[in-house]
Amino acid sequence: MAEDADQARKSIGARRNPDSAEAILEAAEAVLVEAGYAGFSIEAVARRARAGKPTIYRWWPSKAALLLEVYQRQKRVDVPDTGKLEEDLVGFLENLFAHWRETSSGSVFRSLIAEAQTDETAATALAGYAGGRRAHTGQIIERAKARGEVANDIDPAVVADLVASYAWRHLLTNRLDEPEATIRKVVHYLLQGIAASGR
Repeated sequence: MAEDADQARKSIGARRNPDSAEAILEAAEAVLVEAGYAGFSIEAVARRARAGKPTIYRWWPSKAALLLEVYQRQKRVDVPDTGKLEEDLVGFLENLFAHWRETSSGSVFRSLIAEAQTDETAATALAGYAGGRRAHTGQIIERAKARGEVANDIDPAVVADLVASYAWRHLLTNRLDEPEATIRKVVHYLLQGIAASGR
């Protein structure tokens, strides 16, 4: 009993206790595997993690926020750095499509996007995640700009949005088996619009 009280005290406060947070995230992953997106709930996670719902909501303001962190934990997508922008983008998209196709995270992310259309908390969580991903993908363009492959006035964030639009459309329409030749054609068309003059 004293041990339970001690554990409860450790999880109190706005700052996450690493052990408690890890237990909650592991419980969330397990609930997702067992019940799927439709059966996922904060209540089920709290029961499995032996944590209070207020603690979970203190650290993750919504179900969508918790699911997005679970998604990010499971996401393993290599971002190539080949020294050529076309190869980097083709490789990135191939790796992303394979990850969505071969793991459960693709269906989770698709469900989150769908929920964000009618749930404001899900929309807010997704917007925060997308902003971070935009900056991350934009680094590929920044590297190419430093190499002189991309015109100086190109906004990497806008290019990242174009890449994400292509990827998300394929995720939402379940077209994740695009051949490399098709992905390469899309990237080639994109790069024709942002290439530095004289290249």
